[in-house]
Amino acid sequence: MRPATSRPRLTSLWFAVVIALVVASLLAGLGMRSPQPPDEPRFVLAARHMVETGQWLLPHRGSELYAEKPPTFMWIQAGTYKLLGSWNLSFLVPSLLAALLTLWLTWDMSRRLWNRQVARYAVLGLFVCIQFGLMAKRAQIDMVLLGMTTLALWGLVRHLLLGPSWATLAVAAFAAGLGTVTKGVGFLPLLMLLPWVAWRWRHPQAAGPGRSWAWWLLLPAFVAGAAVWLGPLAIALLKNPDPALHNYAHELLFKQTGTRYTNAWHHRKEFWYYAQVMLTLWLPGSLLVPWLLPAWWRRCRRADPRYLLLLGWALLVLLFFSASPGKREVYILPMLPALAVSAAPLLPGLLRRTGVRWLLLLYVLVLAVAMLVIGHGAVQGDGLAKRSAAKWTIDLWVLPRIGWWLLGVGAATLVLAAVLRLRRAGLAVVLTTVLLWSMYGLGAMPAVDPYASSSRVMDKVRARIGPDAELGMVAWREQNLLQTDPQAADFGFKRPVAEQWQDAARWVAQAPQRRWLFVLDSAMSPCAETTQVIDIGRANRNNWQLLPGTALDTACIARTHGTVPNGDAAVEDNND
Repeated sequence: MRPATSRPRLTSLWFAVVIALVVASLLAGLGMRSPQPPDEPRFVLAARHMVETGQWLLPHRGSELYAEKPPTFMWIQAGTYKLLGSWNLSFLVPSLLAALLTLWLTWDMSRRLWNRQVARYAVLGLFVCIQFGLMAKRAQIDMVLLGMTTLALWGLVRHLLLGPSWATLAVAAFAAGLGTVTKGVGFLPLLMLLPWVAWRWRHPQAAGPGRSWAWWLLLPAFVAGAAVWLGPLAIALLKNPDPALHNYAHELLFKQTGTRYTNAWHHRKEFWYYAQVMLTLWLPGSLLVPWLLPAWWRRCRRADPRYLLLLGWALLVLLFFSASPGKREVYILPMLPALAVSAAPLLPGLLRRTGVRWLLLLYVLVLAVAMLVIGHGAVQGDGLAKRSAAKWTIDLWVLPRIGWWLLGVGAATLVLAAVLRLRRAGLAVVLTTVLLWSMYGLGAMPAVDPYASSSRVMDKVRARIGPDAELGMVAWREQNLLQTDPQAADFGFKRPVAEQWQDAARWVAQAPQRRWLFVLDSAMSPCAETTQVIDIGRANRNNWQLLPGTALDTACIARTHGTVPNGDAAVEDNND
C-alpha cells in the first residue's frame, strides 16, 4: 500500500506532466504557417509597417491609416519580431504568451481562493474549452485582451476578497486601462466592483477593504494604462494639424467604440446569440451546465462572496455584450477564466458522478469518431472532401495529408478512451484536447496554409511577372499584400475601387513595360485589354487576375474616371 505522504507528491508530478503536455500542444506548429484571414494579415501588415518605417504611433494597412483598432497589439507583434527576426514565428507569440499568462493567473486565483487541488481543476477546465485553445492558436487581439482582463480580475480578486491589497488594485486598474487601448472593452473587469459593493452593503461587517483614500489609486492607475497609447496620440494631435490624423482619431475613438456598440453596422445578431456560442465553443465545459447552475445558485444564496463576485461579473459582461446589436463569438471570451475558477471547486465532486463521466467520455468518443470519419473521407477523396477542397481552392493531393493526421489523432483518442475508461473520463478529455491542438498546429494548419494565406497565388504572381517587375494592387485583400516582398504598391484599401484605378493608371503610365496590376476579377476595369488579362488563381473564395501595364488604356481610365463594375463600393473590411 502506497504511503499517504507520497500521494500529494505523486499527484503533483502527474499534474506537472499534464501541464507540460498542455504547453507543448499550445506551442505545436509555432513558425509553421503564415498569417491567415480574417484578422491576422492586417495586424501583421501594420506591425511590419512599424518595423520598416520606424513610425510606431499610427498603424497602417498598406498606404492607408488603419483606424479600426488601437496599435497596442501591433506594437507587441512588432516588438516580438525585433527579438525573433521572423514574422512567421513572431506573429503568434503574443497570443501564446497571453494564453500561458491566463492559465497561470487562473491557477493563482483558484489557489488563493480555495487550494491547490481546486487550482489544478481550474487550469485544466479552462484549457479544454474549445474557444480558449482556438484563440491561443490564432494571432488575434482577443487572446491578448483576455490576458489583460484576467490580470485585472486577478488584482481585483486579491484586493476585494483576500485583501486589502492596494498594490494589486493598482495593477488591476492599470491592466484595465491598457486593455482598453488594446481593444475598447478592456475596462470590463472594473464592473466587478458593482457586485462587490452590493455584497458589502448587505454584509458591512465582513472582512476586506473598507473606506480609504487609497481607493483613488483606481483612477490614476487606469489612466496610466490607457495613456500608454492615448498619451502619445494626444501629443501628436496637439502638435500636428493634419486632417488625416484628426479623422483617424475621431474614427477610432468614437465610431469604432461608441457607434460600433450602440449601432453596429455588421455582425448583427439576436439578443440570445451568445447562448449558442457558449453551448458550442465552450464544449466540453458547457456539458456540465445542468449540474453547475443549481450548485452555483445554492452558493450564491449562501452569499459566498467568491461566487457572487465571479459569477456576478460574468453575468454583467454577458448582458453588456448581449445588449449591443453587433455580436461576435470572441466578445464573451473574457468570461471564461472567471467561470473556470467558479466551476473548479465543484469539479472533483461532479467527476465522481457516473452521469458526468459518461457524458465526458461520450464527448471524447464523438470527437474520435468524427475525426475518423472525416479523415477517412479526406484520404479516400469522397464527395464532401472534394466539395470542401473546391470551396477553398485546395489541391486534392493535400486532402490525404490532412486525412492521415485526422485518422491518427482519432485512433489515438479511441485508445485513450479504452485505456482511461469511465473512471478517468476527465483526464481523457484533457489528453484528447492536447492531441487535438497538436494536430491542429502541426498538421492541419500547415497543410492548408499556402491556400489560406494566399502564398500559393502570390508565388504564381512572382513567377509570372519575373524578379525585375513591379506589382501594384487594386481591390486587394490584406493577405495578398502581406505576401509580397518587396511590398507591392497599393492605391488604398477602403477607397472606392474607381478611385484606386485612377491612381493605378497614373502609376502604370510611368513604366508600363515593367509594371503589373493584381486585381480582383469583379473589379477589373473595362479599360483593360481583355485578351491580355491573366487569370492567376483563386484564394480565399476570390478569383484574382493579373494585368500587364501595357494592356491598360490609361487614357480610357482618365476619360471614364476609372468606372468599373462595383466600382462605387469600397472593399469590404471584415473587421471584428
